[in-house]
Parts: sequence; C-alpha cells; structure tokens
Amino acid sequence: VIGMGAPVVAVPIMSIFIDVRLAVVIMVVPNLVTNLWQLWLFRHALLRGWFTPVNTSASGVGALIGTLFLVSLPVDVLTICVAGAVIAYVTLRLSHPDLALSMSAAHYLAAPAGVAAGILQGAAGISAPVSVSFLNAMKISRETFIATISAGFVGMSFIQIPMLVGFGLLNLNIAAVGTLCLIPLLLFMRLGRLLARNFSQEFFDRAILIVLILLAARLIWSVV
Repeated sequence: VIGMGAPVVAVPIMSIFIDVRLAVVIMVVPNLVTNLWQLWLFRHALLRGWFTPVNTSASGVGALIGTLFLVSLPVDVLTICVAGAVIAYVTLRLSHPDLALSMSAAHYLAAPAGVAAGILQGAAGISAPVSVSFLNAMKISRETFIATISAGFVGMSFIQIPMLVGFGLLNLNIAAVGTLCLIPLLLFMRLGRLLARNFSQEFFDRAILIVLILLAARLIWSVV
C-alpha cells in the first residue's frame, strides 16, 4: 500500500521471536528482490538528474557502516536500536505530518540522508526514520516515492549482502529462508497494490503506526 512496509514491519515482528541480528539478515534477500521488482515497475517515475544516483550511492556507504555495527554490537543493543528506530519513525510521522522540503534543499541533503538511512538499515534493518521521513518531506508522488526508496534499498543490499557473507552471517540456509519469505511477500504486495486503489493511504498509514508502537514497546520489554 505505502511502498515500504516489508522491513519496517517484518524486522520488529521477527525480532520478538528470534535474534534481532538473524531477523535483519533473513530480510536482506527479500528486501533486494522486492525492491528490484518495485524499481523496475516504477522506473518511469524516478527523479531526473543526479539526486537518485547520489542518494543511492550514499545509502550503500551508510549500509557498509551499519553492517559493521550489526556484526560488532551485542544483541540487546541491536534490539534497542530496532525499537528506537521504530519509535523515531512514529514520532516524526506524528509530530511533523506536514513537513515540507524544497527540491533544491533535497538535492543538497541527498548524500547525508542516504548515509544516515544506510547506517540504520545496516545496523537495525529499518531505515524509515530517515529515508521515509526525508522522501515524504519532498512531497513527491507515490510512484516517485516508491521508485526512489526502492533504488536506495537496492544500493544498500548490494553492499550488505557480500559483507554479511564475508562475516559469516549470511549463508545458504539463511538465504533459503529469506527466499521462502518472498512467497508471502510477493503475494501480499499484489494485494497491497489492489487495496491502495480502494482505501485511503492515511487509514493504512495510521494502522501501521499503531502496530509499530506496540511492537516497539514489546521489544523494549523483552530487553528490560
């Protein structure tokens, strides 16, 4: 429905039942495949000029830094990072629903926003506090939003995957689990696009925010 549901919702839910580090790693393959698909579907809506290449490249650099955090930080710290990222995203959405950013300012912020989003994605599996808030503030169309954020996720994944393999966190068994996750993901992405035609995006957006608040509370409770 909103073009960025998989990592934001899946990682916190999975982190309730399994190691948060494992949840992030499992979602890497599905994240790459689904965003490649969305990028292809909405390629016509990509912003012209150097914004997308700069933002995507910077996201990859951030993912490199974030993956190093994922490898080195204790699981409890990573769990708090996931909960904190969710809370930050929800807070930004509720406190600044009409936040606006000019296109010229957005071009200057493309690189730092990409790096920050990549760090969050690499370390916690959730870049939404930066990536979604940044793109929403640009007031671009839904199709351009999906195309741009998908390009960023692809840039992150191309860096994350070889690093996770090199550190021994991503192997064939985990990649197979991630591939199986594609079955429900792709099926319900189609359902999401159908629902988007018939229901208000605001309705789903608020519903997701409520779910995320409950998930963040549950994650924090599991640590304390």
